Amino acid sequence: MTGDWMGGVMFLGALVLIFTGYPVAFALGGTALAFLPLGISMGYFDLNLMQALPQRVFGVMENYTLLAVPYFIFMGTMLEKSGLAEDLLKTMGQLFGPLRGGLALAVVIVGTLLAAATGVVGATVVAMGMISLPVMLRYGYSAELSTGIIAASGTLGQVIPPSVVLIVLGDQLGVSVGSLFIGSLLPGIALAVMYGVYALGVAAFKPAAAPALPVSERITDLGHLLRRVGLVMIPPLVLILLVLGSIFAGVATPTEAGAFGAVGAMLLAMINRRFNWKTLLGTMDVTTRLSAMVMFILVGSRAFSLVFRGFNGDLWVDSLLTSLPGGQAGFLVAANLVIFVLGFFIDFFEIAFIVLPLLAPAAVHLGIDLVWRGGMIWVILKTWFLTPPFGFSLFYLRGVTPPAVRTGQIYRGVVPFIGIQVVGLMLVIFFPQLVHLLAPS
Repeated sequence: MTGDWMGGVMFLGALVLIFTGYPVAFALGGTALAFLPLGISMGYFDLNLMQALPQRVFGVMENYTLLAVPYFIFMGTMLEKSGLAEDLLKTMGQLFGPLRGGLALAVVIVGTLLAAATGVVGATVVAMGMISLPVMLRYGYSAELSTGIIAASGTLGQVIPPSVVLIVLGDQLGVSVGSLFIGSLLPGIALAVMYGVYALGVAAFKPAAAPALPVSERITDLGHLLRRVGLVMIPPLVLILLVLGSIFAGVATPTEAGAFGAVGAMLLAMINRRFNWKTLLGTMDVTTRLSAMVMFILVGSRAFSLVFRGFNGDLWVDSLLTSLPGGQAGFLVAANLVIFVLGFFIDFFEIAFIVLPLLAPAAVHLGIDLVWRGGMIWVILKTWFLTPPFGFSLFYLRGVTPPAVRTGQIYRGVVPFIGIQVVGLMLVIFFPQLVHLLAPS
């Protein structure tokens, strides 16, 4: 057996540990430590290789780009914990409620705004599920449409910047996070528009599935309603535009913009008299947990990749992927399929830190634009977030749905949106200009 094949065995060993439920960070680091003495005894590399491990760990800790992760998590969590997201959902529901399908349309709009504010799928899906689902069901919306539109809109946090997913993608693919932010904006908005069109289509052809709000539940004072919309919607929208605008204009890095967004979210909570120790501590707890998870996985993946490269596993994977029939097309089909299938079993961060470092060199070797490739990846990741039976968004939503809503209804509800996702993926694949259209010339 050659060292190349030992790299393959090591990769499979790590996946087995992960699939058995062992924590990913320790599965990766443990696999590296288990195969290290084996590689030394078989003469594939010497112990001096591990002198590079501390440098890699410190490289993670000094990574300025990854510092944006806790900032954006803090920003979105603060908006959710302070109740500003709830205000936004209720107000937009009143604004669009008089229309058939208006509540569903309000969920899409608010989901898009929350996606741009949080970038964390779980928080968005849970918040909208707890707030919007009971209202939609109470006013006669079908369980399938209600759960489907909430799960799909909640996952927009994967793709609409500033997204934690895009930050990690940029770091692992070795491309500018700002470029991924710019490239994902137009396709992400296109997906949101298609969701809204579908909701209005259901309302037109099946009025009973998406009725208008009863007259007794509407706010009849239009001036009061518009003032309410302005007070609730404009401040977070301005914050989001300032954060994204500073990145797109090159005035601030994603990390600097994230820090500004975190402070801005606290100021909004203070202005609305929602800032208190409970909110702050809750936000800090969520931010610390998610950020620590990302960092531990990244440290474990650094140890794994170091030993894996010692076995020449990276060369083996590169040779395997670049020799597939069909050149670029063959590579894209195989890589997209692998990412989609793995998404049923492991989380995005695990895919990002295990699989993407193996795929990126082959993509560069084949001359594939990594920003465009990143666009395909996030559409795929968003699709498996919705795909039964293992989609993470479905688990999040199931946890906050009333007992009267059956799991089968949730599964049926997301099927049309999976179809929309596939259409979005095809648009990104066949029209790469969608990713580059907003990029500065």
